[in-house]
Amino acid sequence: MDQQLFSFRHIAIAGALLMAGTAAAQQQPLRLWYNKPAKVWEETVPLGNGRLGMMPDGGISQEKIVLNDITLWSGAPQDANNYDAYKQLPAIRQLLAEGKNNEAQALMDKSFVCTGKGSGDVPFGCFQMLGELLLQFSYPKADSPARYKRDLSLNEAIATTNYTINGVAYTREYFTDFNGDVGVIRLTAGNGGQLNMRVAISRPERATIRTEGQELQMSGELKSGTANPGMKYLTRVQAKLKGGQLLTDKDTLVIKDATEVILYVSTATDFRNPGYREQTKQLLAAAMRKGYAQQKQQHIAAYQRLFNRVSMELGGAGATQVPTDQRLIDFHKAPAADNGLPVLFYQYGRYLSISSTRVGLLPPNLQGLWANQIQTPWNGDYHLDVNVQMNHWPVEVSNLPELNLPLAELVHGLVKPGERTAKAYYNAEGWVAHVITNIWGFTEPGESASWGVTKSGSGWLCNNLWEHYAFTNDKKYLEDIYPVLKGSAEFYSSMLIKDDKTGWLVTSPSSSPENSFYLPNGQTASICNGPTIDNQIIRELFMNVITAAKTLGKDAAFTTTLTEKLKQLPPAGRVGKDGRLMEWLEEYKETEPTHRHISHLYGLYPASLITPEATPELAEACKQTLEVRGDDGPSWSIAYKLLFWARLHDGNRAFKLFAGLIKPTYNTDINYGAGGGIYSNMFSAGPPFQIDGNFGGAAGLAEMLLQSHAGFIDLLPALPDAWKASGTVKGLKARGNYTVDMTWKNGLVTNYKIRGAATHKVKVRINGVIKEIQPTKI
Repeated sequence: MDQQLFSFRHIAIAGALLMAGTAAAQQQPLRLWYNKPAKVWEETVPLGNGRLGMMPDGGISQEKIVLNDITLWSGAPQDANNYDAYKQLPAIRQLLAEGKNNEAQALMDKSFVCTGKGSGDVPFGCFQMLGELLLQFSYPKADSPARYKRDLSLNEAIATTNYTINGVAYTREYFTDFNGDVGVIRLTAGNGGQLNMRVAISRPERATIRTEGQELQMSGELKSGTANPGMKYLTRVQAKLKGGQLLTDKDTLVIKDATEVILYVSTATDFRNPGYREQTKQLLAAAMRKGYAQQKQQHIAAYQRLFNRVSMELGGAGATQVPTDQRLIDFHKAPAADNGLPVLFYQYGRYLSISSTRVGLLPPNLQGLWANQIQTPWNGDYHLDVNVQMNHWPVEVSNLPELNLPLAELVHGLVKPGERTAKAYYNAEGWVAHVITNIWGFTEPGESASWGVTKSGSGWLCNNLWEHYAFTNDKKYLEDIYPVLKGSAEFYSSMLIKDDKTGWLVTSPSSSPENSFYLPNGQTASICNGPTIDNQIIRELFMNVITAAKTLGKDAAFTTTLTEKLKQLPPAGRVGKDGRLMEWLEEYKETEPTHRHISHLYGLYPASLITPEATPELAEACKQTLEVRGDDGPSWSIAYKLLFWARLHDGNRAFKLFAGLIKPTYNTDINYGAGGGIYSNMFSAGPPFQIDGNFGGAAGLAEMLLQSHAGFIDLLPALPDAWKASGTVKGLKARGNYTVDMTWKNGLVTNYKIRGAATHKVKVRINGVIKEIQPTKI
């Protein structure tokens, strides 16, 4: 289906959803605040409107504001398929059958990975920072600032900086306009004529900077790695003054003796946008014609139509009068003493979702929208073995369903290249994507077999697409995504082979994401047959496609095929001799027992194949697996464990994981093991910054309060002792398109309302008892 039509159709859906299920305005102001300027980027506050990002540091003599555009990528479309790879399948599978997994892996490194440079350079490319806006201030005389404060309001998506020098009060307001689509920075001085500053813009590479009249411009073209041109971009900066003079000096705006300055930043790239230059001009002109008060009001209104849908209170006092960096330190010492911080973290996750994606553009990448480097960690791309999926886990339950649609559009774009990859490597029907992708539609295996041949990525993406339907019951959307789901199921159906030892149908070759094991001969390998995550994803996908086909009244023959193959798949999980859920078909000993990935618990979350109610033995095996894995790791891994324990109804263990997730850290080195945490600006640390920990943590907090995957709506399924005294939540969503409000006291629900369009009764577990209730009609 044409992607533009997909986007246009769902903009209409999004507009309708904006007005549905809106919760009352937040009970109290939600903000991050600090009493000093940011010293490093990880202390700056993020602003974004789904396309344009700004991160100001609040400096006094000099302020740096890092700029981003969600579409700014190096690289270009490429075909890195090895079209002879499938010819090696018989040899690879024979080696695996003989237990020579390491030899199979060595063969695959030679003939079963992508061609070219893979993810190490262009044309794969990377998400990049746009640039840096530099504001240099001069004051009549040197003096230390007094009453310094900077903050970020989650309620309004506005950042502020306030301080006094020489008795003059200075104020700055910053926002990325949700209505006018430009960056806005308003600077005022309490006494007239006290603003003196220079405005410059820069980028570490590939930038031409100049002034045209009184407009500051930065433009350039990124590397493509091909014979075709790379992505082009253009940024314009203009200033509107009250009092004073606006001059130019080479490539700098010079402002003298002003009382108020409003800076406008308009930027765009040519990604699907040939008219990007004119777009920046028109957006800038429209913004400058508008009065600041009106522009600010319209921005807040547009943002709050999304943000105000959910409100949450967890009882007890929140340490709102303590600066956020110190508040994080205090919480780590006494987590139960500040019930306002989990609320702030959860709503910050919603804020980051709203700010880093929008219908018709791109989903949030590994860093959401915000990067301060040309070469971002791991390319700032889309990892398909948990990370981009985790980025979207909170959006449905948190009443932001339209924010799943950019991912659906990205996945649509993977189908055609994924069909070529399926043929090249597996001689299979349908489409497949492996571990990494980009905005250019990369579906090939990565450049190393140990991690790059994992093929659960496309099936896992289908889970995210399905969840949007499960939460909304939108049949038009189901029709849109059905070919994507069917194509993924066709791939797995056609490449499954019978395992000689068990008789089950399994994937071969494959791997459990990024993990490895010991062979009996002491060698290590990652490549295997039928890892547990593949079996779980394929089982879930086949079931969802069968349901979708019946709902839409099509493909009866195909559903019969899938139904028969479902009977031949391995079970959703098997318990090993040590009581843990088995990660592979065989009981291999893992090389790293505390490995960050816990992929074989996919059936517990995000899938619903394993539940304490329906499969208690498997649920207990999941607990044993988690005990051995431990509670530490990179932030995204801690967030995933939080979600697992929530699904296992252990609220106190989930809360312990949350406390570990927001442990203050200052480390920015790349880390694959223990030692995750949170930076002063509440960005999650891998380290370095990866936004999936923010999103996974937000999803986990919601999962502690509301679940709906096991055939009923479950109120307070994993409430920790720290939150039992009292609490209220309004506007959360349950599968079936239900909106849930509830209040509790002493750990028991005292009041609830479930609203939905369905006319039939719905099962709800309230205080441990499942009842059938009639939802309140929307």
